[in-house]
Amino acid sequence: MISPVLPTYARAKVSFERGEGVRVYTPDGREYLDFGAGVAVTSCGHAHPHLVKALTDQAQKIWHTSNLYEMPGQERLAKRLIEASFADTVFFTNSGAEALECSIKMARKYHAAAGHPEKFRLITFEGAFHGRTLATIAAGGQMKYIEGFGPKADGFDQVAFGDLEAVRNAIGPATAGILIEPVQGEGGIRPVPNEFLRALRRICDEHGLLLVYDEVQCGIGRTGKFFAHEWAGAAPDIMGIAKGLGGGFPMGACLATEKAAAGMTTGTHGSTFGGNPLATAVGNAVLDVVLADGFLEGVRDRALTLKQKLAGLKDEHPQVIDEIRGLGLMIGIKCKVPNTEFQAAAMDQHLLVIGAGDNVVRLLPPLVVTDHDIADAMARLDRACREIEAKSARSR
Repeated sequence: MISPVLPTYARAKVSFERGEGVRVYTPDGREYLDFGAGVAVTSCGHAHPHLVKALTDQAQKIWHTSNLYEMPGQERLAKRLIEASFADTVFFTNSGAEALECSIKMARKYHAAAGHPEKFRLITFEGAFHGRTLATIAAGGQMKYIEGFGPKADGFDQVAFGDLEAVRNAIGPATAGILIEPVQGEGGIRPVPNEFLRALRRICDEHGLLLVYDEVQCGIGRTGKFFAHEWAGAAPDIMGIAKGLGGGFPMGACLATEKAAAGMTTGTHGSTFGGNPLATAVGNAVLDVVLADGFLEGVRDRALTLKQKLAGLKDEHPQVIDEIRGLGLMIGIKCKVPNTEFQAAAMDQHLLVIGAGDNVVRLLPPLVVTDHDIADAMARLDRACREIEAKSARSR
């Protein structure tokens, strides 16, 4: 008999009823250290008092009106995102996949409005993940997500990760732009080299293409800059964001320059819930925290501490850990054992981590993680590695 909730998730046999900062608690009071942050979502940690107040204050006023009417909180959040980024305009969504759908539509509409409707294809990259809609699974190009859902949506040409010559060769009369994650998340925490992003910017300018970034996972301070592409100094024309933007409340956004958004006129796109008063109240509260003086510098400092300690852990357990990679507080542990085994061993130590491609385990702690939390996580990871080594020794 099918479960009441559609069984599309392989859920861990644990549930949490409350959280505080970097820790979550089961109904019977067991504590877990959360270094997954709901897949890079709880950027300000659990039950952050400023976010809780923003949400509860708004909940006592008005929850929803739809985008048929002006919403002051939405206008404020859009202006703040613009001030902190390359963008001139923002469209709010409920999720990262919707933000990418808007980005894809916008890139196509830009060329159509300029008299070139034949330009609708986007160049994408091996290992990418852009969402679970029909268009975004086609953009990601991974057959495990595409298979069984009918013909793959047309309009995407995938090339090898990091291959600039392949990008140039893929450009044709129907190419509208290039879509890339500055740091691949699901693909195994693979940062795109800064010069590669700068080269993509030059290629787009040379060929009249749009550069589209997916910063759903790597944006909103995750890498120690507000947006990951800032490390390269290569701004996009369009960008999808989500996850950390809502700090746990479902929301996303598509950011764009005025030029790139020129075709998105009244009626061309819409959302019933996108950017509603509850969502934007929380989004504004998240920006209060993340854009506060010194906050991102603190993220960079703690990221350096975490990476240094992980390097030591790798040296202590060379049979378990192959490589430490990533940027800021978006770190991957490439394993020499199955990453599922590593993840389970961490869970045994009450440490939540998340699997990814390329046999990687992701560490994505809330951006408010402290040095004490990092030391605690390292102790748990050390015990997890020792458990794996002991199990391997017993099986010989």
